[in-house]
Amino acid sequence: MTAAAANAKQRAAKAKKIRQFVTPEGVDLELRIASAGLRFGALLVDMILIQVALFVFFLVILWAGLASKSDVAVAIWLLGAFLLRTFWFIGFELGSRAATPGKRLMGIRVVARDGGRLTADAVVARNLIRELELFLPLMMLGAGAAEDMVSGWTMLAGVLWSLTLSLFLLFNRDRMRMGDLIAGTWVVMAQRAKLDADIATDAAGGAMAFTEAELAVYGIFELQELERVLRGRDPRAMREVADAIRAKIGRAIAEEDDVFLLSYYRQLKARLERKLLFGKRREDKYASD
Repeated sequence: MTAAAANAKQRAAKAKKIRQFVTPEGVDLELRIASAGLRFGALLVDMILIQVALFVFFLVILWAGLASKSDVAVAIWLLGAFLLRTFWFIGFELGSRAATPGKRLMGIRVVARDGGRLTADAVVARNLIRELELFLPLMMLGAGAAEDMVSGWTMLAGVLWSLTLSLFLLFNRDRMRMGDLIAGTWVVMAQRAKLDADIATDAAGGAMAFTEAELAVYGIFELQELERVLRGRDPRAMREVADAIRAKIGRAIAEEDDVFLLSYYRQLKARLERKLLFGKRREDKYASD
């Protein structure tokens, strides 16, 4: 296979992962679907971290002197394992980055398929289904040793049914789990960038590209407010400002808030500076350009 053919095949494979849709404002958006391999890697990292946390929890139980009371220790450990397993994924995905530590390491995140902000209902729904997809097969396999509790055929049927849910993402082009399908979510590649210590540095650069029309909606006053928010590093304030700008210019939520704001700040600053060179000064969004 020639280099040109290999490059063409690689571009075709990447194009299959791109999803395009147009917002109500008429903005054409692109998202790149995360591969099954990246999602499995993220899950593996999260499961390892959960097991480490459970081991630390077990050491705490020993330190508290509850190990001598075996029934109490087992009950406490099982309760802690259930709570950690249940709220690990939900808690992290409800955060500003919409990603667990495993997803962040793999460079992926959860987004709503309609381009809006992830809701708590969607995050809870997609992760509760994980009990059927992952933990139920594991429990059934564990129960296989106790043949007096369940027959072999019943156990096999249950495991096959559960694994069918687990492997659902391998048989659809959007690599959606059953939980994603129900919750209306995608797992996509996250655009990452380190927030500069000095946000004024390299103002013409940016991890994202904005059109002239998207940059034209704001002026000097908004630029100063955006700089204040970036310097404050308050996640809640950054989320609110990022959502307001996205709504104004018609952008979906497909990247981290700090990446979005820093990129927009840099390019808006560069645009206003170019305008000033030609004697055009726009004070705020209400002034004519």
